[in-house]
This record gives sequence, structure tokens and C-alpha cells, in this order.
Amino acid sequence: MSRLQEIRRILWWILLLNLGVAAAKWAYGVMTHSLGMQADGLHSSFDGLSNVIGLIGLWLTTPPPDANHPYGHKKFEALTAGIIGAFLVMTCLYLLWKAYWSWTLELHPQVTVISFFIMIVTMGINIFITRWERQKGAELKSDILTADSYHTASDVLTSCSVLVGLVAIQAGYAFVDPLVAVLIAGVIAWTAFVVLKDVLSSLTDAIRLDPEEVRAAVLTIPGILDCHEIRTRGLTHHVFVDLSIHVDPGWSVKQAHNIATTVEELLIGQFDSVEDVVVHIEPEGHEPGR
Repeated sequence: MSRLQEIRRILWWILLLNLGVAAAKWAYGVMTHSLGMQADGLHSSFDGLSNVIGLIGLWLTTPPPDANHPYGHKKFEALTAGIIGAFLVMTCLYLLWKAYWSWTLELHPQVTVISFFIMIVTMGINIFITRWERQKGAELKSDILTADSYHTASDVLTSCSVLVGLVAIQAGYAFVDPLVAVLIAGVIAWTAFVVLKDVLSSLTDAIRLDPEEVRAAVLTIPGILDCHEIRTRGLTHHVFVDLSIHVDPGWSVKQAHNIATTVEELLIGQFDSVEDVVVHIEPEGHEPGR
């Protein structure tokens, strides 16, 4: 199974689990007039929407390079992760709105044993999803899975706030619910910042590999006298490298071509994330700009 097929399969399974979690919380929230559970159910539905966006993003990245996109379509994956980050921001704002609503309105939801059972079971499912998705995101080097795992983790935190709110209502301290919601909103805001920061690194061509590590690897090849002007960009799992090397001025074009091919094969073999390498060959003693 290819990397994209594996990511697609994971997203479909997570989508089904998220829809089940969202339906359980929202339906019982409606039955018991619990705005907290209803809100958490709607929040869980955002997770499902993120999965749908992720699947669309994967579909957009699948086409091979073409005349208009010689580097391929992989940055659609970063754009998709950015949309998931935007949903995290929306979730944060939604929780703040929910906290304000709970603070200003006099709410009297019903708290039952089933309320706690549904919240605990759905939290367990979300914890499983978060760990599995984050593990697979690291294993497959997928920005979509990693970003979506943060979104699911935010759902666990939101469910915690609902549980605390239910306990507080039973104890007669209903004012605790909106305070916890504000705290969770702050955590989700930080999560959104982390996700969007990585997306910006991809879209703004931030450095992806340590130039000194690349240089050290290249200089192990016999015949290369120096390596400099090392630049890397792209996604965490789809990196483009270009660099310059110095060789003996008396080398033939064929010798220079062969050593450039050796550099490309070495870097692609040593760094799993490297997709393509461009090698600029300069004669030893050549001054840059001449």
C-alpha cells in the first residue's frame, strides 16, 4: 500500500469514528438539554469536517508533476493542514462564545449517569484517535495527519471541560463550566499556533535540512573539494535540495556529470525526505559571481 493510500485509509476510519462520537454527544445533549454536551458534539463534528478536508487535500496532491506544476502538487497538503489550523481557531472562538453564553444565561441542564458514561467513552475514543493519528503522521511524514491529530486532541480537552462542568453543576457550582471553557480555549489557540507555524514554514520555503549535515555527507564523496550554497525547501517529507560543489578544474564534462549523479543518489539515500537534488559544479579556485 502506498503512502497516500495509507493516509487516505486512516482518514476514512477516523472520519467514521468522529461522526459516531459527535452524534452520541449531540443527541444526548439535546435529550438532557445540556448545552455543554451539544456544544462538544458540534465541536466533534468539526473533527469530521477536518477529515473530509484532509481527504480532499490528498486528492489534490495525487496528480504527478506537469508542465504548469513541475515540482508537483504536494503543497496542497500544507494548504489543507492550514485549513485544519483555521478550524482550530474557529473552535477556540466557539468555546469563548459558549463560555460567555453560559456565564450570562441561567442554564439548568440535566446531569445523569449516562451523561458521564457518554463523555468518558467518547473521550477514550478520541484519545485513541489522537495517539494513533499522531504516530501515523510521524511515521508517514504527513502534515495532514499531524495537524488533524492536534484537532482531535483539542476535542479531548473540550470534553474534559464538559465533564468538569457536569460535576460542578451537580455540586452547585455551575459558574466553573465557563471558566474551564476559557482555559481550554487558550490551549486550543496555542495548538492552532503550532499547526499554522509549521504550515507557514512549508509555504514560505523555510529551511528543512541542516546545511552542515548535508555538507558533511557530500564531502565524503572522493573528488569533491568543497560544498557550499546549500539550500533546502519544501514539506517535511518532500524536500528539494540545491547546492554547489568544487571539483578539479581539469575534469571532463562526463566526470562532472557522474559526480553530480553520485551526490544526488547519496542525499536521496541518506535523507528519507529528500525528493530531488540540483548540483551546481564549479572548478576549484572559481570565484563566485564570475
